[in-house]
Amino acid sequence: MFLPETYQTALFLMILTMFCWGSWANTLKLCPRFRFQLFYWDYAIGLLLASVAWGFTAGSLGHAGPSFLDSVAHAPLAAIFYALAGGVVFNVANLLLVAAIEVAGLAVAFPVGIGLALVIGAISSYIITPAANPLLLFGGVALVAVAIVLDAAAYRKREATAKAATTRGIVLSLVAGVLMGFWYPIATHNLGTAASPIPGPYATAFFFAIGVFLSTIPANLLLMAKPLDGKPPVDGAGYWSAPFGWHLAGVLGGAIWCVGAVSNFVASIAQLDRPIGPAVSYSIGQGATMISACWGVFVWHEFAGAPRSAKLLLFLMFIFFALGLGAVALAPLY
Repeated sequence: MFLPETYQTALFLMILTMFCWGSWANTLKLCPRFRFQLFYWDYAIGLLLASVAWGFTAGSLGHAGPSFLDSVAHAPLAAIFYALAGGVVFNVANLLLVAAIEVAGLAVAFPVGIGLALVIGAISSYIITPAANPLLLFGGVALVAVAIVLDAAAYRKREATAKAATTRGIVLSLVAGVLMGFWYPIATHNLGTAASPIPGPYATAFFFAIGVFLSTIPANLLLMAKPLDGKPPVDGAGYWSAPFGWHLAGVLGGAIWCVGAVSNFVASIAQLDRPIGPAVSYSIGQGATMISACWGVFVWHEFAGAPRSAKLLLFLMFIFFALGLGAVALAPLY
């Protein structure tokens, strides 16, 4: 399997994670009038297919360890269980976060959900696998958390009639944030190391994707019948009548997210003198919020005509993100 041998390569993979996790949702914008629950079927399929593709390419090349098929065949049952469980937890968190955004708005769901996930994910990953300078790591995480709050405040300023922070929306955001914070340390609990890459990042990503796919069936069917956002139930017939391009966009969205996940897993066990560790990989990956904000501002022009105060908050958000991610990126070196 391929594993990076320099910190520069590992850092590139972590930044790639950030771009992928912050960009996949753009594919949903290519599907107007396609309910998210219907889109999510294709998203789960794309994630699973991409994990297989990564396994038979980068996971079967190089001389850093066993091939993808060998890793899958010899993976310990505990590692398979943790990867599957991580996929289930992530999937439920992802669906709840989307529902929270629909109910309470981005300005509530993101600082509560993603901010909580960032703090929980970084701390729990560090406890399981302590690596990197804790002062730089957690100082950077704090700066990124501030940036997420500023981002949410900017969206609230942009909205002339912001959604009320209902009890349901806050509860959904809290539950989604807790689950989103724990999926990564669960999925990577038995990831392996550069010296002993079993099951390794590619097999782990494959089992994780299976967990996402299998849990999508009951979870998404339930959300189709009883949407948490208060909208009418989703008619499954809409999936089959949707244009082919919409299905393709959903598969692409899942594949893009998977590229980020595999890159993150690979970077976390890079063959370096000083280990990077899951806490650093996850924290840099959560810079995805900044990337999604860039898409909204510079490509989709979501802040065209927004008040000056909103644009000032966005400017401060980018500064805090840059400082925070810089501190996290330096943590493995000092």
